Amino acid sequence: MKIIVPMAGRGSRLRPHTLTVPKPLVPVGGKPIVHRLVQDIAKTSTEKIDEIAFVIGDFGKEVEDELIRVAEKLGAKGKIYYQDKALGTAHAVLCAAESLKGPVVVAFADTLFKADFTLDSDSDGILWVKQIEDPSAFGVVQLDDDGVIVDFIEKPETFVSDLAMIGIYYFKEGEKLKTELQYLVDNGIIKGGEYQLPDALKNMTKKGAKFKPGKVNEWLDCGNKKVTVHTNQRVLEFDKNEDLVSKDLLSTNSIVIPPCYIGKNVVLENSIVGPHVSLGNGTTVKNSVISNSIVQKNAMISNSVLQDSMIGNYAKILSHGKEISIGDYTTIE
Repeated sequence: MKIIVPMAGRGSRLRPHTLTVPKPLVPVGGKPIVHRLVQDIAKTSTEKIDEIAFVIGDFGKEVEDELIRVAEKLGAKGKIYYQDKALGTAHAVLCAAESLKGPVVVAFADTLFKADFTLDSDSDGILWVKQIEDPSAFGVVQLDDDGVIVDFIEKPETFVSDLAMIGIYYFKEGEKLKTELQYLVDNGIIKGGEYQLPDALKNMTKKGAKFKPGKVNEWLDCGNKKVTVHTNQRVLEFDKNEDLVSKDLLSTNSIVIPPCYIGKNVVLENSIVGPHVSLGNGTTVKNSVISNSIVQKNAMISNSVLQDSMIGNYAKILSHGKEISIGDYTTIE
């Protein structure tokens, strides 16, 4: 089975943290979002993952090499495809046309999830959905009496369903999806200036494809600072039985309240860290209290009290006392 991960967008809502790093590579709980995404799929799937294809923008060779390593760590071959223009979800998937063969999972790198990933061999595909209170901002599906998906509605103005698509899809035959995606492009079927994946799914359904909904237990967004910090909190809870604190932590007169992720070569002096804090490699914290926050690599924090915050790589906070979000190489004195 293959996994295709469209991730060409930079993630403008998560700025300044995505000015230097694509959003899917922003760490939560010590691992990049995209790494956690494909890891969770591979961990819960009953089928072996042979290939993981990433659809990216012009992110540079360093990012491409890191993505290949992500795939290889999971025992899969990594492939890189490019989406040069933001032409929608259908176009993004079609950029990986060579990988649309056989069983395929398409997973957009915007969210993390906890779900039942059992694949139903009697259906042509599975679309994972989450029941939500206000479906007006999402694409939703309608089901028939047998629980089969019969329609797809994008951002309904009146209530038709509360089952929102979360961006994870399984297709038994990737070739059929490829045919419908190509049809949209060849015939210029565009909405809002973009080729939409639900239009391809709708065409497949009209031709007899049977898609069923997959159950999602938890859906974690990484769209902006607030929800990314919350996602960090949740993944630390999921991983709390793992050893999340590096053995080379240099701690002097300090307390770590679990669950926390502490990377390599971290220094703590006269500080309290946690709960729900991630500290990247090489970060130093002195005379400070930090809770429910993400701090990236090689940051310096001193004489501060931080909560619900997100701190970039090589940032310096030398005195601060409230919630904050700053990017790489920023200094606050």
